[in-house]
Amino acid sequence: MNIDRFWHLIESARSSATVSGSPFDETLVDVLAECPRREILEYAERFDEVHDALYRWDIWAAAYLIGGGCSDDSFMDFRAGVIALGRDWYECTALSPDSLAGHPAVVEAASAHHDEALFHENVNYAASEAFERLTGDREAFYKAQAEHRSAGRQHGSATDMGEDFDFDDADEMHRRLPRLAALYL
Repeated sequence: MNIDRFWHLIESARSSATVSGSPFDETLVDVLAECPRREILEYAERFDEVHDALYRWDIWAAAYLIGGGCSDDSFMDFRAGVIALGRDWYECTALSPDSLAGHPAVVEAASAHHDEALFHENVNYAASEAFERLTGDREAFYKAQAEHRSAGRQHGSATDMGEDFDFDDADEMHRRLPRLAALYL
């Protein structure tokens, strides 16, 4: 699956969720469940790639500000939430995590002192849930995914996380993420 098809599936789910009022993750499972099994596996492969590309200190710092702290598990959920925003916001975030200060959900969450904005755990599992819906077997996805990867597809590579810094240093956070720091600190 090429990257355009991946983002098309995300955008289709976003549009459907907006129209139906259903949660994005549930709608994404519905969209993926309409795909052939191989395409679900290819989607999962692309998801892992774009998810892994966000594994950086500067993006983790943004998650830390937005979430009022951020563990490794929570950072997985945050990256899934950034993907759920769609291609444009994903690319803006990858270029400059501070750009999230302009997203309406982040602005609203900051003013309401709500620390769950953009943390979407279930988006991480949409492919496996769609696959389970097709097969009726919870473990079928993981077996098929392992076979898919061993057939010449490699999962991930080491990501350069950039420079590590102290997320609890307010001056450093203001310097690196000025707009987000202004909202949250």
